[in-house]
Amino acid sequence: MNKLLTVGLTLLAAASASASAQTITGAGASFPYPLYSKMFAEYKKQSGVSVNYQSVGSGAGQKQIINRTVDFGASDNFMTNAMMAPAPAPLLHVPTAIGAVVPAFNVPGVSNLKLTGDVLASIYLGNIKTWNHARIKELNPGVTLPGLPITVVRRSDSSGTTYVFTDYLSGVNSTFASRVGRGNSVKWPWGSAAKGNDGVAGAVKNTPGALGYVELAYAKQNKLAFAQLKNKAGNWITADNGPASAAAAGVVMPGDTRVSIVNSANAQAWPISSFTYVIFYKEQKYGNRTQAQGKALKSLLWWMTHDGQKYNEGLDYAKLPAGVMPKVEKVIKSMTYGGQAL
Repeated sequence: MNKLLTVGLTLLAAASASASAQTITGAGASFPYPLYSKMFAEYKKQSGVSVNYQSVGSGAGQKQIINRTVDFGASDNFMTNAMMAPAPAPLLHVPTAIGAVVPAFNVPGVSNLKLTGDVLASIYLGNIKTWNHARIKELNPGVTLPGLPITVVRRSDSSGTTYVFTDYLSGVNSTFASRVGRGNSVKWPWGSAAKGNDGVAGAVKNTPGALGYVELAYAKQNKLAFAQLKNKAGNWITADNGPASAAAAGVVMPGDTRVSIVNSANAQAWPISSFTYVIFYKEQKYGNRTQAQGKALKSLLWWMTHDGQKYNEGLDYAKLPAGVMPKVEKVIKSMTYGGQAL
């Protein structure tokens, strides 16, 4: 009887471990959410493993992985050493795609617009408040710009998209750098706030005169016009997969994969481009976590960075460059359970 009970309990424990490995939890960036929704649906079809991903903003994703309430966090900006300091153990980063942040606008009668980073920063500083301002008109000869007030829209939540956008503006405008700076959450001089990329896109779509920053996929899904920008090389660029990918061309990817590609010097690069990351613990044995759960996460990360890449371009994200893959693979292979390779 005792022997049968022991066997029964062993089988129950194994079944429980197997069941827990069938669902992976993640939270964070809204930036890659259209891509992740597709990826995770396809991954379930192929593997039977469900991924429960909550699009709550990069800052929340960073917080949740530090608190170990999810299997992985997701963020468009990598976590610095200082940001990772509160984590109870070493964290790893793996990029999954490259995306473009675009200045989407809603100006009645205007479908094409050119802006420089300096003018964009001046708008967000509150120094340019109407669409027919002389500095905008100068960049757009032949375009009839109305005297409509600009309604600046920015994120209300802690956001990696905000970090990428403010990182760019801080790099091209010293006043913005000193007054606002770069971060997931910053103190904006003016404007209205909306939650998530979807919230900002919706606010721009529904507000004549609005200007907001969103990931390219959200602008296209909502049929929003977005401005061309002059890049570091002095060329006017329209955001797309190619220009986003060009931002990573020639960038030396460090071993930990944490790198910025904002304001690339590449002649064809879109200047507000970024890798988007999945963040997780190197050592997967913590709490009541099983080896099966660690293996399930490792398998998902490998699939996202390999077979899953075929979904990137169709959803307006650039694939990971071939040159970064050896370092991505090395990071994933470094995952352990109880100090042993998974």
